[in-house]
Amino acid sequence: MIQKPAHMNHPTWHLAAVLTVALGLLGGCNEAKNKLVLPAPANVGVAAPVQKAVTPYLEHTGTMTAFASVDLVARVNGYLKSINYVDGATAKAGELLFEIEPAPYQAQLNQAKATLDGAKAGLVQTQAEFERQDTLQKEGVNTEANLDKARANRDTDKANVESADANLQTAQINLSYTRVEAPFDGIVTRHLASLGELVGTAGHINLASIVQLDPIYVTFNVSDQNLLKFRTNEGRRLSLAELQQIPIEVGLMDEEGFPHRGKIDYVSPDIDPQTATILVRGVFENKNHALLPGMFVRLRVQMGPPKADALLVPDRILQQNQEGRYLLVVGANDEVEQRAVQLGELDGQLRVIAAGLKPDDKVVITGLDRAIPGRKVNTRLISIASAAGGTDTSK
Repeated sequence: MIQKPAHMNHPTWHLAAVLTVALGLLGGCNEAKNKLVLPAPANVGVAAPVQKAVTPYLEHTGTMTAFASVDLVARVNGYLKSINYVDGATAKAGELLFEIEPAPYQAQLNQAKATLDGAKAGLVQTQAEFERQDTLQKEGVNTEANLDKARANRDTDKANVESADANLQTAQINLSYTRVEAPFDGIVTRHLASLGELVGTAGHINLASIVQLDPIYVTFNVSDQNLLKFRTNEGRRLSLAELQQIPIEVGLMDEEGFPHRGKIDYVSPDIDPQTATILVRGVFENKNHALLPGMFVRLRVQMGPPKADALLVPDRILQQNQEGRYLLVVGANDEVEQRAVQLGELDGQLRVIAAGLKPDDKVVITGLDRAIPGRKVNTRLISIASAAGGTDTSK
């Protein structure tokens, strides 16, 4: 039997041994923690941008406005006799919509006719007297004073006839104003006055409104730079008249693409110096009234001939930061790069990249959440067409 040295049985020795073992274990843990273990490169799907011919468009937003819209007003004073339409109904030009009590104005017209007839009768008499005095003057049996008096009476009655005729026309106009008719084809809004209500100068002036929806306008403002692009066409400068024949397409916010097609029919002759923009207006057929005044719409206008070698990527993969839009591109050393780009028009689900991308670049299409700029990745070539729907197949 081996006997331990006496000092090993001392409690102090036991404590020192425990501390030595603990410090050794702690040192081993620190070494393990300080050792850097790099994660495996992420898997991403990449593809070169699509190259194809694309027609350049300016995409913008605009507001639909009525082709014509007027208030139907009571132009004479009186009681509303009839309302001859249903609120919201379509009316044809010349159709009777409201009638103001016509009897007082018919009486005024009859009175004006009678006054005119009396004035004409008086003129016949004074004209005959003038001719008689003129004959006597020529025969030398009349004085110049009598002839002048007859001429003055004749001229006064002529003036009375003209005045009575003007009053008759005024009475006819006032009587016509008792019929409020549609000035053009359109939809009539709800009536603002009730039957039997006093309207006109002493009562309600506005009776309703009528709005023409077919055709219909869209208005928008473009910058002076875009105006110059519009006017440049195959090396020559378009005139304002030629600009007014450029096709324009419109789509509602819940519609796919731009199904409504029209043409520009007006370009303002001057640029607003406050905003450096110019007002442009397009006109569209609207037989089914799908477009309504006040609607906020998407629109696009062709900016020139098609570009043969445009570069396109899925619109969904574009990202944005404070500096603008960018793509994630994998370089030759499989390292992810954040590439700033300039955008062109949308072509279906693909977006034209106007600047910042080369035809042979490897653009990250799937696994975007795993592609971190400055980190290396494992790449797999995929087809942009197959990935346009957004399915991530790079896992």
